[in-house]
Amino acid sequence: MNIFIVKKKHLISILLILILSALFALLYILHFTPLSFAFELSKNSNLDNSIKEKISSLTKNNEKIAYLTFDDGPTLRATSRILDILKEENVKATFFVIGKYVKNHPDLTKREYEEGHYIANHGYNHNNSKLYASEESFIKEIQDTDKEIGNAIGVQDYCSHIFRFPNGFISPNYKTKKKKAVELLSSINYTYVDWNCLNNDSIRKYSKQQLLNNLKKSSKNKGTLIILMHDTTDVNDTASILEESISYLKSEGYEFHNFYDFI
Repeated sequence: MNIFIVKKKHLISILLILILSALFALLYILHFTPLSFAFELSKNSNLDNSIKEKISSLTKNNEKIAYLTFDDGPTLRATSRILDILKEENVKATFFVIGKYVKNHPDLTKREYEEGHYIANHGYNHNNSKLYASEESFIKEIQDTDKEIGNAIGVQDYCSHIFRFPNGFISPNYKTKKKKAVELLSSINYTYVDWNCLNNDSIRKYSKQQLLNNLKKSSKNKGTLIILMHDTTDVNDTASILEESISYLKSEGYEFHNFYDFI
């Protein structure tokens, strides 16, 4: 029988190697395994006033953090291409989805969720006359959208807690009703988010270079950015310039986050 004697210093070295190997394995798994966060996002999860205040004051921060947001999807022509690019670039974004499109494309919504993107609420129809028809219709549009998201991702009683008004709260249209809507949002444990940076992809037709220039111009001399883009091809094809847009923001020192930072 052979007896192996291991010196104390060698034993310590072996243990350190094993610990480091386990740590690197854990980091690898966390980096490459899709994360599912939405189990925390339900009607029972809480969005307290301090969190609402942090979200509302995001664009006043000097930190170079970019919150990339996509409105009006999911769509067959754009969403999967955008997800491919985000995955390649290791960027987590926020998708403000429309309920009726989630119902039509639950697989795309599920992919957004499984790849670690935040699924936020943009109303069911993106139709202001329906959204603001009454207080009941406003709440119903939000809750119906959450229900479709929950169905798509397999999370009962899903609540995204974050809403974006169609055309933004900053738009002058329906201003009086929007002010009342903010109170309604609070009553169902919601807050809302606009933006302070965009590439104008929904305004009129632009070339790829013009879209990038619009982004550069609207992000100039700003700290934290909430960037508005769209995962549609109704006016422009943002997917065609997304990689270059991300590269530019990275070159300017921005880190990419999504709204899981707060919820």
